[in-house]
Amino acid sequence: MEFSRRQVLRSAAVLGALAAALRQGLLPSVAEASDLFIERQPFAEDHVRKLAESLAQKPWEDVRIAMPPGWEALTYDQYRDIRFNPEKSFWKGEPHQFSFDLFHSGFLFTAPVDVHVVENGEAARINYSPELFNFGPLAPEMDGKTDMHYAGLRLRHPINSKEYNDEFLVFQGASYFRGVGRGLLYGLSARGLAIDTGQPKGEEFPMFRAFWVRKPDPAATTVVVEALLDSPSVTGAYKFAVKPGEDTQMDVELVLFPRRDLPHVGIAPMTSMFLLDALSRPVDDFRPAVHDSDGLMMQTGAGEWLWRPLANPKTLQVSAFIDTSPRGFGLMQRKRQYRDFLDLESRYERRPSLWAEPVGDWGPGAVELYEIPTQLETNDNIVAFWQPKDPLKQGQSYSYVYRLHWCADWPMGVELPVGRTVFSGAGVDPNYSSDPPSYDPDLRLYIVEFAGGDLEGDVVADVTASAGVISNVHAAKNDVEKTTRLSFEHNVNGADIAELRAVLKRGDKKVSETWLFRWTRS
Repeated sequence: MEFSRRQVLRSAAVLGALAAALRQGLLPSVAEASDLFIERQPFAEDHVRKLAESLAQKPWEDVRIAMPPGWEALTYDQYRDIRFNPEKSFWKGEPHQFSFDLFHSGFLFTAPVDVHVVENGEAARINYSPELFNFGPLAPEMDGKTDMHYAGLRLRHPINSKEYNDEFLVFQGASYFRGVGRGLLYGLSARGLAIDTGQPKGEEFPMFRAFWVRKPDPAATTVVVEALLDSPSVTGAYKFAVKPGEDTQMDVELVLFPRRDLPHVGIAPMTSMFLLDALSRPVDDFRPAVHDSDGLMMQTGAGEWLWRPLANPKTLQVSAFIDTSPRGFGLMQRKRQYRDFLDLESRYERRPSLWAEPVGDWGPGAVELYEIPTQLETNDNIVAFWQPKDPLKQGQSYSYVYRLHWCADWPMGVELPVGRTVFSGAGVDPNYSSDPPSYDPDLRLYIVEFAGGDLEGDVVADVTASAGVISNVHAAKNDVEKTTRLSFEHNVNGADIAELRAVLKRGDKKVSETWLFRWTRS
């Protein structure tokens, strides 16, 4: 699978902050060797952690590859003409069926990234070799002496067919990575860490400076990748244990070493794109929906399931869902039919959902959601992560463990009615006498279709708003779609913003997820 222009250009806004620090001496220096695997050394279980801890005691250095002539300003088309040779894929044909490729440096990716292979307790760096790549006619010539390092790696395993090693996970650009499950296409991304998202001084983007890929045992179903994270404000050691399949799972263990106090830090960050759908249409487009994700889903520490449809607002929107030790959260893609998008090229119905499942006690904090205005589907404009209540302090270490699921639907096995389809429109003035009828600009009609779960019997809807008045609440069976349709009207009564909340109940017991929505006059 090859990245589109859209997927590569998404990284442009963040790569100005990328760097490496090879001259600090923590990573191997450039070696003049003909061997592909160089600088072998013992690899202990705490190897990457010790590197990160030591690196945190030193000032950040922004290091770039000194590109040879012709490589300084590589275009997108030139860069995409450099492809890894599939015949050179590491571990290709071995019994475990895992293999991996490398990305060439250049274009937006000018910070050196080193990749190591770990086998039998020993790590070896993969020396730069142009022989690993196929250079098309648009690619500039190499000078034969510059160590170009690499820009990342791509892992493969036969998740769709026994005859082909599909790519299922990519690490490239800052601390970004993206995965897929069986039958899915690349969509939203995860990151190693978010720092100062939405802050006036601007966001900081840490990068993975180096990777260590552990060679799997012959019968292994999981591959392990470790990574060293670095930025002006923090270092970190990461361990990813990845099991590809219908639901590609990543067990993530990380330790952070702040170089300064971090009051605004995002754990398990994920980044997506939302342009429009039936509820939010700021862009005139023939397609009924355009998005990689259509909602934020969360299971609170108390067990309540929340669903917040995404929006493409006119101004930046920030929402915080305050909680203690959440059980999970994620950016989900619920629309799964071609007719939901009518896009033959992008095939948004095949984009993965991403669910983060915390392990252990994460304490107090909030799941924060950032919705950024955009007019283009090439822009990632949605960010979600866990923000701890207390700042991370300089000189301390902080550990987090969680599991990521790249999947078609949320993987928790809970049969709960969910809001699959939502519509909204202007409400009719009940006192109208004109033909055509007059519409009240402060009155909105909402339709939410709840699907799945057990909604038999006497089910009622509980609908509230932080401003304005809710009226005409009805919940009834929709025999056409086999759903339960909730309808209600909301009169904002002159307010500029209102938080809506709706849930289906049987008596006092909630029998559906809680549907949330932020209405804004703008």
